[in-house]
Amino acid sequence: MNFQKLNFLDRSIEWIHDKTNGKQFLIFSGILVGVSAGFAAVILKLFVHVIRRYILEGYLLKFDYKYIYLLLPLIGISLTVFIALRFFKGNLSRGTIPILYAIAKKGSILPFHQIYSHIITSGITVGFGGSAGLESPIVSTGAAIGSNYGQRFKLTYKEKTLLLAAGAAGGIAGAFNAPIAGFLFALEVLLVDISITAIIPLLIAAASGTLISKIILQEDILLYFRLIQPFNYHNVPYYLVLGLLAGFVSLYHVNVFARIEQLFSGINSGIKRCLVGGVLLAILVALFPSLFGEGYDSIKNLAEMHPNALFKNSILENYITNNYLLLIFISVTLLFKAFAVGITLGSGGNGGNFAPSLFVGAYLGYIFAQLLLLLGFEKVPAINLTLVAMAGILSGIFHAPLTAIFLIAEITGGYDLIIPLMIVSSTSFVLVKYFHPQSMEVKKLKLQGTIVSEDRDMSLLGRIDIMHLVEKDFELIHPEEKLRSIVAHIKHSNRSRFPVIDKKHNLIGVIFLDSIKEEMFNPILYDKIIAKELMVKPTTKIQIEDDIFIVMKKFEESGQWDLPVVQNSRYLGFLSKSLILSMYRKELLATV
Repeated sequence: MNFQKLNFLDRSIEWIHDKTNGKQFLIFSGILVGVSAGFAAVILKLFVHVIRRYILEGYLLKFDYKYIYLLLPLIGISLTVFIALRFFKGNLSRGTIPILYAIAKKGSILPFHQIYSHIITSGITVGFGGSAGLESPIVSTGAAIGSNYGQRFKLTYKEKTLLLAAGAAGGIAGAFNAPIAGFLFALEVLLVDISITAIIPLLIAAASGTLISKIILQEDILLYFRLIQPFNYHNVPYYLVLGLLAGFVSLYHVNVFARIEQLFSGINSGIKRCLVGGVLLAILVALFPSLFGEGYDSIKNLAEMHPNALFKNSILENYITNNYLLLIFISVTLLFKAFAVGITLGSGGNGGNFAPSLFVGAYLGYIFAQLLLLLGFEKVPAINLTLVAMAGILSGIFHAPLTAIFLIAEITGGYDLIIPLMIVSSTSFVLVKYFHPQSMEVKKLKLQGTIVSEDRDMSLLGRIDIMHLVEKDFELIHPEEKLRSIVAHIKHSNRSRFPVIDKKHNLIGVIFLDSIKEEMFNPILYDKIIAKELMVKPTTKIQIEDDIFIVMKKFEESGQWDLPVVQNSRYLGFLSKSLILSMYRKELLATV
């Protein structure tokens, strides 16, 4: 019956596809993808809520809260690793890296299992206390929904990319009840360039995801604040300083997180990674309980000026006896959040840095506000600083200032803080951009040789995979072959150049047809001249690992239209500049 319903739905969408033009169908598809991504966000949020409320608080933690809960992150990470290996062959890429790679290199095609694999694994990781966020898995799920929808109905690359981004927008919008933030996230993080016609499906997808979330989720499950302090322009200097602090803290978080992940990647045994990660998280959570899970409850406690709740059940609880020690405790918690997230993800858990960036931001804003108060500054807008700092860290870590500005504006119920949000987000972004020109996800992709750029031409060139353009149908000539044999090769080929290779298949030279015409028409030389005497040693070679921009630079410097491709010195074929330009034109037409 379910298959019959699915087939009926497919046929209905196909019918709509046939009866509408391309723009109308994309708008309709944006609604479907946005609603689906919104449902995915709701399911994941409820999944974690059920784990926490009914499994942990309702059963496990009744025995001995102070000790059992310390083992829960280890259990969650172990279950995540087992599920990933058993059901998804360990192929569970996290964050926006696989999405950006799919856009740049794989025609915006994401695997079908990504629609549900991230919901299951990240729900278990975070539900059992892993110190990570759910928003990146929601983005991955929404993007997979859009990509697979586009594949199912045989849409073009441009249309698949748009619906992939629409799914991500719907997911973020549903997770926060923030449609504009979801829309801007898709623009800033996923899409390099955008046309006016593409904006409508994205907006509709974000609105659809938000609507589903509003209808189903209760306010206590979402991150939401009621703003009670109005903006005062006299406080602008505070926001400028906070923006600078947010930039430096963002750099710290990114660098520490990357280092911890790298250290865990050096542990070969998956079991050992889980155990080490679980033990380290247990120690951190025992000291700083708010590192357990997403940490949204602690953000709400800080925004409501209830900091004492942060050290409840900590083994340090009895030692925090005054405001100075409390501030030190909160500051150290902020610093260790990067360690906790790196350990959670590095040891095999699934999640992202979206929620941790809000966590770190709220802590930074609260610390800054309390320091000002302790130093004697009066009328410091402590709540506003706590909220606005979240935008500063989000902007710095993800290089997404507009998303950060409008997300915090939407979850605070209005735009009263729009000016300080702009100040803090832009200041943090500019500072981080100076030291880290690319976000951590884009930087990882570039290290892997994948080009992701805000420049449209560079982005289009980056999609070209030179490995698929290497031509191999050339007659191979050995250095000792006589001219008679070379002429026979020429008769059977429509090429004008002939690679000369040695016994180890290394390229040692090239014979050009135009250069040996005089010898070819002199039969007396047929048995006197060998290939080694006719060949020209190539001055420029393309290494197979060269990216497209290095390749184009080599073409420009050499002045040639065909260059040999080698792996170290081993001959692989020839690459044509004309073929690259033809592929570029094809990619350009696909985006029009």
